Amino acid sequence: MIPTAIIGAAGYTGVELVRWLATHPCLDLVAASSDADAGRAVSSLYPGLLGTGAGSLALVTHEQAASAKGLALAFLAVPHTAAQQVAGTLLARGTTVIDLSADFRLKDAQAYERWYGVPHTAQELLATAVYGLPELCREELRSVAAGVAEGTPALIANPGCYPTATTLAALPALAAGLLEDAPLVANAISGVSGAGRAATSTTHFCSADSDLAAYGAATHRHTPEIEQALAQAAGRPVSVVFTPHLAPLKRGMVSTVVAPLAQGIGPAQVEEAYAERYADEPFVAMMPFGTMPHSAHVAGTNRALVGIAVDERAGRLVASCAIDNLGKGAASQAVQNANLALRLPEDAGLVSLPPLV
Repeated sequence: MIPTAIIGAAGYTGVELVRWLATHPCLDLVAASSDADAGRAVSSLYPGLLGTGAGSLALVTHEQAASAKGLALAFLAVPHTAAQQVAGTLLARGTTVIDLSADFRLKDAQAYERWYGVPHTAQELLATAVYGLPELCREELRSVAAGVAEGTPALIANPGCYPTATTLAALPALAAGLLEDAPLVANAISGVSGAGRAATSTTHFCSADSDLAAYGAATHRHTPEIEQALAQAAGRPVSVVFTPHLAPLKRGMVSTVVAPLAQGIGPAQVEEAYAERYADEPFVAMMPFGTMPHSAHVAGTNRALVGIAVDERAGRLVASCAIDNLGKGAASQAVQNANLALRLPEDAGLVSLPPLV
């Protein structure tokens, strides 16, 4: 078993990691942290974990978790800027780090400062951090896995939820060169758990219930990450008009991309490109052509469902991806990345189906 810590285990993403690691066949959760709740059992915050080994684990401080003896793997489920303060220390101790914050996703430190409003204080790590979207970066992840096997710890930047869903929706079309060199339009909807455990005036029940609204239009921080991932898929710069929406759901996410098709590209080429790209992906499944996925169909899993249609009248591709924002959009994808980095079966501890009714 591989000694593992979760730094920031009390939030929604952190406790999702606890849930996945509770049944993982190879990862041994030896430390879980929360500065605010140190000393309390995880199950005292989330009673659904009562009666499990993970639930009985006592939370410690972030510093104590990061200092756990013999730690081989650490998940950082902390806010942006906090990961910068601890990642380097963990790597120096030989601990592989999966960072679920935004701190190491963007390769350009100036872009990070522009979109997040603070300087990046660990810029020396940006060049070595690997973006952890397996469907896009599997070869890079396998490369760092070789280093881990030889004793060099890896730093993996786990993607954001919106970038994951948006990239998976558009990736095959971009990689196959089916789209014009023009901005993509991405409209995405997420549940309120994406905003974190603390209630705000926006996510409070009285505000979110029976309501649906766009937010962060033209300013959302995930925009440069989406463009960076799409550019990698396309092999050229890609711009996106990204508009997220908040829905009265606990969890779940759908991102729908609309993009102009290149001259002469029709439904057959589009369907073939998507089928070929995702044929061997363990966690991505295609909907029948012309049908779109539902967020409920992937709830609680690491799966992504992708649906495509072609508007021949307008010459546009419509591609939609549904994920669980706490799963494939965060915690379970982090476990998938850990499996790849440690040369474990990619689906270890992640094979699950959602409730069907």
